[in-house]
Amino acid sequence: MTARPANVHQATLLRLLRDLGPQSRVALGDRVELSRSKLAVEIDRLLETGLVVQDGLAASRGGRRSHNVRIAPSLRFLGVDIGATSVDAAVTNAELEVLGHLSEPLDVREGPVAVFERVLALAAKLREAGLAEHFDGAGIGVPGPVRFPEGVPVAPPIMPGWDGFPVREALSQELGCPVLVDNDVNLMALGEQQAGVARSVRDFLWVKVGTGIGCGIVVGGEVHRGVTGSAGDIGHIQVDPDGPPCACGNTGCLEAHFGGSALVRDATTLAEAGRSAELAARLEAAGRLTPEDVSAAAGAGDAAALELIRLGGSRTGQVIAGLVSFFNPGLVVIGGGLTGLGHTLLASIRTQVYRQSLPLATGNLPIVLGELGQVAGVIGATRLISDHIFSPA
Repeated sequence: MTARPANVHQATLLRLLRDLGPQSRVALGDRVELSRSKLAVEIDRLLETGLVVQDGLAASRGGRRSHNVRIAPSLRFLGVDIGATSVDAAVTNAELEVLGHLSEPLDVREGPVAVFERVLALAAKLREAGLAEHFDGAGIGVPGPVRFPEGVPVAPPIMPGWDGFPVREALSQELGCPVLVDNDVNLMALGEQQAGVARSVRDFLWVKVGTGIGCGIVVGGEVHRGVTGSAGDIGHIQVDPDGPPCACGNTGCLEAHFGGSALVRDATTLAEAGRSAELAARLEAAGRLTPEDVSAAAGAGDAAALELIRLGGSRTGQVIAGLVSFFNPGLVVIGGGLTGLGHTLLASIRTQVYRQSLPLATGNLPIVLGELGQVAGVIGATRLISDHIFSPA
């Protein structure tokens, strides 16, 4: 089992080294409120545990040169992002640099046993590639609400068979390391905070628009999960009481209007009705449509496809506008599979938010696409587990 820091000072030093890379003792002293002697004691104790190592001499700042220290380069974290239709797995070092990343299609409706077989197979491939002899911790994201302390999904609408399944306990036993489980959107928000567009922002919203629609809420630099772990489940906010039925059992939810399945449903209807020549041609060629087909049709100037994207963006922006008025974030990040629909989607969301929210909330509010794409979730997963490992035992 990986050693854990003995106190909050050691935890702070480890997280600084994780986020900043190798640092001199002097540079660390500039960032923490510790006397020089106390700092030396804590670093020496971390060296004794093997959590940090010496890393050569630091650049001279006058006088005797200080030694650099860095977090142990042998530490390895596993990040897994289970989506509705795919799974990503990555191994990182302790500085959360991605050393290897694998992705493959997957249907989360196959149930936890089948999905975990795939996850463990991907983890084994990463080890066999020589990227990790073992894992010091693993973070797992799933596309549904999670009771965070226990790592247990709770009544996830698009995950039949997962309700109450002990994900954290089961995978910890199989992987032989500590495991934390969270909603995938929370992890994507953490990923963008760690290495993406939200690096310098303390209060922001990360909105996933994909098969499902959800929101990661970061307050004061920390993910807000709510009392039972369901904070940010914006896909099931009703936008039209007379709208189509949703997988959650209600009608007119945002997700029922503009999740991935809803987009394909509406695109297929347009194609079959002869209202989009581009979509009809793609439907005839492949027998089915995908969100990528809608994006390609829009890119070719197809008016019906463009209108689908604009309407979906407008409905999404309607919900985000309410969140902005309530939360007053410093940034809104849009990510997820449907961001492949491009700037037509982003422009529609922006227009609705800026039109509907008060100027005081939106006057300096950037609404941007995420930077990390497919690796946001796995980086966030390793950030989550490293926060746990780099906290006092």
